[in-house]
Amino acid sequence: MSRSRHSYQPRHGHNLPHDPLNAIIAPRPIGWISSQSARGERNLAPYSFFNCFNYQPPIIGFSSQGWKDSVANIAETGEFVWNLTTRDLAVAMNESSASVAQGEDEFALAGLTALPATQVSVSMVAESPVNFECKLTQIIQLQDANGEKLDQWLVLGEAVVIHIDSELLEDGIYQTAKANPVLRAGGPSAYYTIGDDRRFDLVRPDARSKI
Repeated sequence: MSRSRHSYQPRHGHNLPHDPLNAIIAPRPIGWISSQSARGERNLAPYSFFNCFNYQPPIIGFSSQGWKDSVANIAETGEFVWNLTTRDLAVAMNESSASVAQGEDEFALAGLTALPATQVSVSMVAESPVNFECKLTQIIQLQDANGEKLDQWLVLGEAVVIHIDSELLEDGIYQTAKANPVLRAGGPSAYYTIGDDRRFDLVRPDARSKI
């Protein structure tokens, strides 16, 4: 099939009003990461480059442009928490993204409750219905195709405890849409949610005979 395409080499620019990369790789779950410095200073920040990378053990990760407080804290303590961002927490999540002085508590800034975790020395967002307590597994400095190191840091951690609001479990099945998660899209301000009216199901070919 023949179609018109806009093609570009990212190193030489995209020749569009806005870089389309974030809009193409979207929507993305938000890495709302809480951490704590060795001095006990709390930090809470959202990262749009976030996802899950392994089932057992569960490994999640986020990527930070620059060695920010979240990365520094996790490097010091080896611990962090991921907190699910839901639609009713979207404004608070956005407030926690503000650039503030080191040591300022984003929990207080965003009007959120800091709930002690059970296996790590980091506070969870009490208002969030899902929290992953994580132990650091790797911090990887990314590099380009030429081997040049970038000021971009991939933080990976094993979820050692997972907390789920019981209202999101029906017959033991987690209800993704019921949680009303917020997903990051392209541009400076675009977000999305999901709903059951948009759901469709596909069964993998090698599993069809088992149904």
